[in-house]
Amino acid sequence: MASSSSYNSPCAACKFLRRKCMPGCIFAPYFPPEEPQKFSNVHKIFGASNVTKLLNELPSHQREDAVNSLAYEAEARVRDPVYGCVGAISFLQRQVQRLQKELDAANADLIRFACSEIPPPSDHHLAPPPPLLHHSMMAPPRQGGGGGDQFYHQPTGGGGGGFSLPYTSSLSWSDNPSGNINEGEGGEGHL
Repeated sequence: MASSSSYNSPCAACKFLRRKCMPGCIFAPYFPPEEPQKFSNVHKIFGASNVTKLLNELPSHQREDAVNSLAYEAEARVRDPVYGCVGAISFLQRQVQRLQKELDAANADLIRFACSEIPPPSDHHLAPPPPLLHHSMMAPPRQGGGGGDQFYHQPTGGGGGGFSLPYTSSLSWSDNPSGNINEGEGGEGHL
């Protein structure tokens, strides 16, 4: 734990207390001479005699952790005399809660955006059906027929209001290459 060079110069605790650092000094392994502020803070908050009692009561394998905890709490108390470590813990807990709320809001936004891309099932019957494409509609217009160069024509015959054929729900498409359309009860329209 303590090197032989640490006995040549007093440990930070003995130097601070202005006493001779003996070979069995309980502070020497945990308060090296290079870290005088560490012991200064611990002494200021807890007192040297309390730290000595604590270290003597602990098994040797737990002493280093105890000193590190004391040093951390002492430094926190020097920075914030009222709250110490509790202030730092409270700050971090508030930060975690704030970040959790932001994460929940972001997840809610993701769910809302994902659901908005999928139309709700109750709206399917209200939306117009998608345009129906027939293989004859995708072919180039025929030359010489009465159709000219247009792909769509208004239906002729009974019930032909001002709508395009692809959106007509009462018409059924046939695979007839002449482009005839069966309309309701036997009326015909041409493409």
